[in-house]
Amino acid sequence: MAQDDYKVVLDVFEGPLDLLLYLIRKEEVDIYDIPIEKITRQYIEYLDVMRMLDLNIAGEFLVMAATLMMIKSRMLLPVEERVVEDADDEEDPRWDLVRQLVEYKKFKDAAIHLQSLEEMQENIFDRTGEGVDLGPIPDVALQDVSIFDLISAFNDALSKVQQEELKEIFAERFTVGEKIDDLLARMKNASRLCLTDLFKGMRSRHEVVCTFLAVLELMRLKQLLATQDEPYGPIILMTPGLP
Repeated sequence: MAQDDYKVVLDVFEGPLDLLLYLIRKEEVDIYDIPIEKITRQYIEYLDVMRMLDLNIAGEFLVMAATLMMIKSRMLLPVEERVVEDADDEEDPRWDLVRQLVEYKKFKDAAIHLQSLEEMQENIFDRTGEGVDLGPIPDVALQDVSIFDLISAFNDALSKVQQEELKEIFAERFTVGEKIDDLLARMKNASRLCLTDLFKGMRSRHEVVCTFLAVLELMRLKQLLATQDEPYGPIILMTPGLP
């Protein structure tokens, strides 16, 4: 495996409900009318990428995958053939999942709102301005850009080299450590770097994987930040402290 030489472990990781909400927002679908077949297919695709990167997938991701498959299979049955355990249960197999998502989204939105209030409070200074300590750079490593945005960008880059996999045998071998050094050197000469541009010119799957793991590791170490100028837009890499 490409990452055996350098194990990347993320401190900040999101769960299966976060991934589902991400897919629903990205596809601009109604949370109350989820196209279960499409969302299930995309969920499994993201899961496969996370497995390939060995990102220590928590068990609940696999449980959610099984739940989605079960809902998908029930959706394929005629209404009259669906097994209902309780007479009060809804006929739509998606409804229990929808309730979980709506409830989770409420709590997550509330948490984000409270965090923004806390950040605003931290930026309020007393009138004298004496003794104000701005403190260290805030820990924003994988918060400005979702891990799923990063995985999506990685998957796009990987798909562009799938047709050239026969060249893997002859491709130059890389390590994550080498890619970390290369990326740090490159960032010294650029205040902003588009993640997509980072993968340009790469012709092997191995190099794309090592480069992506290098990005994740530098973000975990807070030596690299990632932002987006708009939702689902290009991911911009920056070093901490730059505007």
